[in-house]
Amino acid sequence: MSNTIVILNPTAGSEPAKRSQEVVESIVGGHPLRITSCSGEAEVLARHAVEEGFEKIVAAGGDGTINEVVNGIVGSRAKLGLLPIGTVNVFATELGLPTHNLERCWDVIQGKNTRLVDLPNANGKHFVQLAGVGLDAQVVKETSLAFKRSLGPLSYLISAAQIAARPPPKLFIKSENASIDEGSFVLIGNGRLYGGPFPFFKHAINDDGLIDVVVFKRLGYLEIIKYLQDVVFSSEIRVPEIEYFQTAHLRVASEQDVPVELDGELAGNCPVEFQIQEKALRVLTSAAAS
Repeated sequence: MSNTIVILNPTAGSEPAKRSQEVVESIVGGHPLRITSCSGEAEVLARHAVEEGFEKIVAAGGDGTINEVVNGIVGSRAKLGLLPIGTVNVFATELGLPTHNLERCWDVIQGKNTRLVDLPNANGKHFVQLAGVGLDAQVVKETSLAFKRSLGPLSYLISAAQIAARPPPKLFIKSENASIDEGSFVLIGNGRLYGGPFPFFKHAINDDGLIDVVVFKRLGYLEIIKYLQDVVFSSEIRVPEIEYFQTAHLRVASEQDVPVELDGELAGNCPVEFQIQEKALRVLTSAAAS
């Protein structure tokens, strides 16, 4: 019996991702392949794979697919493999995987090099790379799947432009490491990258037992979008309108229905509590990436 199983989400992202399905099917050879048919199924398939005794469970999809698989294997000794075919493959990029070469990613999966990374959670649901409370979660909420498939990453920018004219929510932040208690938008990272190959969380390390938090203070959405650009393209966060800190525990609440996203997928509304399990996820990586 093979010790490796592949869970493929053929609807993960754009047309190029769909074409990648044929590549995935060809490179996995005789290894078991499970194909999802609806949202949330990858988590169920991953849980079953753990019960069946598979040692390596491969997520073939985007960050949302990885998120589901991770929530299916959490607490087990299974190793996570990545075949990145999503719209944006932030976690795979963070790990230094060859995201544009699925054959090389498969070689990594067939190898023995494993890295232990932290596993944060929000109200008990785990995520691997990032979370957002407010603006980006609202963008995810209002970007339809059909829109995302046809336009890819551009679809998020168009949705953001439509949302920008609205007044932002008031968020209440509670953490022993924060010097502020209120903001308009909160981003949480378990690695440096956000939204693509952008080093947003400047001091993040995904095995240090801490989540990195960026709070945009009482700003309008247009101001937030401007500061997002500033943060991405600067080496440090120095503007007074933004608070950056690291912590092991964070609570964000609001008197409004403010959405929360985890790894680019909606995950309910405020209030939300973030915690982290240190080095709780085994990921197959190349030796150079470790």
